[in-house]
Amino acid sequence: MLSRTADHLFWMARYMERAENLARLLDVTWQMSLVPQSEEAANQSWNAIIALNSLEDAYAAKYSAVNGENVLRFMVSDPDNFSSIHSCLRMARENAHAVRGTLTTEMWETLNSTWLEARGKPFEALFNAGIGDYFEWVKMRSSLTRGTTLGTLLQDEAYQFIRLGTLLERADNTARILDVKYHVLRPQGEEEEGATDFYQWAALLRSVSAFEVYRKVYRDVITPERVAELLILRSDMPRSLHFCLNGVIKNLELIANSHSGETQRQAGLLHAQLHYGRIEDILAQGLHEWLTDFMDRIYLLGNGISKDFLVPMSEAA
Repeated sequence: MLSRTADHLFWMARYMERAENLARLLDVTWQMSLVPQSEEAANQSWNAIIALNSLEDAYAAKYSAVNGENVLRFMVSDPDNFSSIHSCLRMARENAHAVRGTLTTEMWETLNSTWLEARGKPFEALFNAGIGDYFEWVKMRSSLTRGTTLGTLLQDEAYQFIRLGTLLERADNTARILDVKYHVLRPQGEEEEGATDFYQWAALLRSVSAFEVYRKVYRDVITPERVAELLILRSDMPRSLHFCLNGVIKNLELIANSHSGETQRQAGLLHAQLHYGRIEDILAQGLHEWLTDFMDRIYLLGNGISKDFLVPMSEAA
């Protein structure tokens, strides 16, 4: 397979997964903003989304205040924000168009129709009609894309690069969401767990479709330690870091070439930490420090994959 073809498939999958994860995060934050709370607390949650995506400067250049409507407009439909849902869906479609002959008809029609429908929805219309319905639409379109890929595409190298992009993006987003809860949403020095804290943890679980999974696995009250364990170490939780790295390791083995040994080694080291790790040790080290190191290594792993298989990052940029 040509490196440029693999590159388009890899980033097509990453952008679609990114759009879904952003929709999940925005949806939960919007729902939580409807719970009785101070304006300061609500705005803190919206500010966390900007911090999560490292968009403080870009946001400040357009808006003087952080509030729900401004953040939603910026993260949903702003074409100048390359991390907005609008931009992610556009880039997913553009990458798919570049490799139209590699995709099945069902895959292309799903991605193309998703973008055509998304671009015709101004923010005011989405907001007035109920922004939650739009987030559900984004999640369903992402699920439909994933389903048509699994159900129609030959599971050759093209499929492996799509899965690799999806799993890397998912791992990065899960780590970011978990890090924000511990170090942005939760005030420093807070020790007591109240009703508001319970709703925040429940919202975090719902943002990664893990609320019902948590109840099934632990059958008890929601605690930060168990949430961290579920989203980091459970290998059977589809959005956990361990699950994602299981898939990354498998797909890297299937596409390995003579240059990818170091990238596979780095992926194996990261996977081993998750496979043999214990949540007590991670928390003792410091969750923020551990997650920051994980995200740095995911970034380097993505760079290694680009170097070994895809278009070099400088050329792609």
